[in-house]
Amino acid sequence: MATTTQGAVTQTYKDYCATSDDQRYELLNGNLMMVPAPNRKHQEVLTKLHLELGAFNKERRLGKVYVAPFDVLLSDTDVVQPDVLFISRAREHTITDENVRGAPDLVIEILSPSTANRDLGYKHDLYGRHGVLEYWIVDPMGETVAVHRQRDGRLELADTFGRRDTLQTALLEGLQLELDDIFAS
Repeated sequence: MATTTQGAVTQTYKDYCATSDDQRYELLNGNLMMVPAPNRKHQEVLTKLHLELGAFNKERRLGKVYVAPFDVLLSDTDVVQPDVLFISRAREHTITDENVRGAPDLVIEILSPSTANRDLGYKHDLYGRHGVLEYWIVDPMGETVAVHRQRDGRLELADTFGRRDTLQTALLEGLQLELDDIFAS
């Protein structure tokens, strides 16, 4: 049930669950936020990332890879739907039929004009506080991937990869993402 704090209404997971299935929402700091449909370039990059990570994971059986919409419940007032998320076998206990209860190992957000400020600001801090090990911020227009890694309860920029680079990470040892292929139209 929504609560009131100094005139502001705070939504909870229960309120979030009562929203329409016709729209995508996230719950950020108790604020229900509609997530508009992404553009073509966003979807092309999303599809390629999901296919590459899915194939890599299937081959190595490291955990589970999901694509939005799939709820990640970080608190009673923070429910997100990352574009792509990876949960290692060690954290598979956090996966339920309805959602993920806790931090994924890897969260990938693909920037859109309508969500970029949230992805770069509140969600970046939120993922860090809740223990996401790695957060990739993918800019489909700038054709870059900024990799942020967990350090002392926050995410810090570790590396930025461009279109001609091969993204590699210790989190998914052996993964080699050719970003030329990911960003190609």
